[in-house]
Amino acid sequence: QVQLVESGGGLVQAGGSLRLSCSTSRSTASINAIGWYRQVPGKQREVVASVSNGGSKNYADSVKGRFTISVDNAKNTVYLQMNSLKPEDTAVYYCHAHQEVGFLGFDYWGQGTQVTVSS
Repeated sequence: QVQLVESGGGLVQAGGSLRLSCSTSRSTASINAIGWYRQVPGKQREVVASVSNGGSKNYADSVKGRFTISVDNAKNTVYLQMNSLKPEDTAVYYCHAHQEVGFLGFDYWGQGTQVTVSS
């Protein structure tokens, strides 16, 4: 079981920055993959950025060059630094963790944090 708690959302003007944090109940070094998704009403949840425990990072095309995911294993916290924010980045952002146990995979989600970018 992995518990995830997000923080850092809020209201920001276009062009501004925010940093989201996700604290995990388990050592981030032991989690197979961890990342951020976002969702707007009426649309499917989409991946924003993820990082594997091997250090491989992936980003959605829409955020490449603007968002950066990082992990602090000493604090068991994952961050999403969001720069040059656009109104279309407005969404609820969810922290996600994927943990493999043998042949089984488990997905865990945080409660979500609202990010609103005004034009």
